[in-house]
Amino acid sequence: MKWDIITHSPEETREFGRALGQRIRFGLTIRLNGDLGSGKTCLVQGLARGLAVPEGYDITSPTYTLINEYPGRMPFYHADLYRLEAGVDAESLGLGELFDTQSVLAVEWEERLDESEWPEISLKIELLTRDDETRRVRLIGYGLETDNLIRETLENWKSGRFQNAGISA
Repeated sequence: MKWDIITHSPEETREFGRALGQRIRFGLTIRLNGDLGSGKTCLVQGLARGLAVPEGYDITSPTYTLINEYPGRMPFYHADLYRLEAGVDAESLGLGELFDTQSVLAVEWEERLDESEWPEISLKIELLTRDDETRRVRLIGYGLETDNLIRETLENWKSGRFQNAGISA
């Protein structure tokens, strides 16, 4: 199932990421897709705070290092495949070994990996730029646990301070 929300600022995109991160209780691969400047890194910054990555860590896109690792209540890895050609192999990048762990792995430019490379249980997040500040955030869960995570996050998001965020399934 697909769910869409609308965020109206980078701060709101970060806050949604934080809300999602606070609710993650199992190892999960999060696949991020969107144009340059669409808010992928903003969302990951919030996700990191929701996973209790200490404030002293600057969460930036690992465009040149490929994967950054952060401490938190669960190990958190942030990968950026932007500089890679489409069709790369997850194992050769070191991502395969992270798929089946009790960690959270957020991968920007997920479309660089073939669909068959991704684990069965994952969360795909597509960010679409509507204007300078507004984003449509589409959440696609693969696996029952992931669908439940999305539902719980959206229930809390909807009833929280962002009541006008716009949610649709």
